[in-house]
Amino acid sequence: MVKVGHVSANAVTVHVEADERERAGLAELWKVVSVESLVSDMQIARWKKDGIRLKGTLKAKIVQACVVTLDPIESEIEESFEQIFVPEGSKLARLSMQGETAEMVLDPDGPDLPETFTGDSVDAGAVVAEFAALSIDPYPRKAGVEFADHIETDDTPEKGKPNPFAVLKDWKSKE
Repeated sequence: MVKVGHVSANAVTVHVEADERERAGLAELWKVVSVESLVSDMQIARWKKDGIRLKGTLKAKIVQACVVTLDPIESEIEESFEQIFVPEGSKLARLSMQGETAEMVLDPDGPDLPETFTGDSVDAGAVVAEFAALSIDPYPRKAGVEFADHIETDDTPEKGKPNPFAVLKDWKSKE
């Protein structure tokens, strides 16, 4: 946890590393076989008047099940991240609106909107875990393994298969 009131304008470097219990919890949350390691080095600094900026890199080693064979696959994640936090109710957290239509104006190539926090602390470990989760391959596949062509067939002969519309052949309007 980072106490927002103790963060100065000069960036402070923080090292975060998940312990065994936290890695087991993350593996369950992320639905992977295991999380072997999760470490991050980040700089934490004041942003504008009352916000903070977390900027850094994370490295993780995870084991996932192959979507084809279910064999375990080791994956390495290395990501850079940046997140800005502002207090709940801050003017800096409000979305910019244009005109009378109240449409949100978002730049897909621009920076993310600041996240809000309540109280006086921000959980830096949760930020690292969130960015790591976004980097996990949702469909891990062992090298060289592909789904085989498979066409399901119906082995029943055509003669024995009833026509679902046969019951309608005698149906007529009685007027």
